[in-house]
Amino acid sequence: MNDPANVEYRIAHLKERLAAEELGELGIRIEHRGSSVNVVGTVPTSHCREELLRTVNDQLAGLTVHCDIVVADAAAPDHPEEVA
Repeated sequence: MNDPANVEYRIAHLKERLAAEELGELGIRIEHRGSSVNVVGTVPTSHCREELLRTVNDQLAGLTVHCDIVVADAAAPDHPEEVA
């Protein structure tokens, strides 16, 4: 079983690593919950999502990690919005 202090240290290191890279501005939440780590947030592109997941998997290898990372849809609407 993973030592909770070690898990918190690894999460803190991951947060520092993300802050130092271009991914630091994304507002990703990383939380230690029981025996797993949750990574939640929204990123602007699929490339950012892939880069984030790669960094998370590298830093938290061996831990149970649940990622809920959504790619924001920044495309222009294809039809006008109807206002009632």
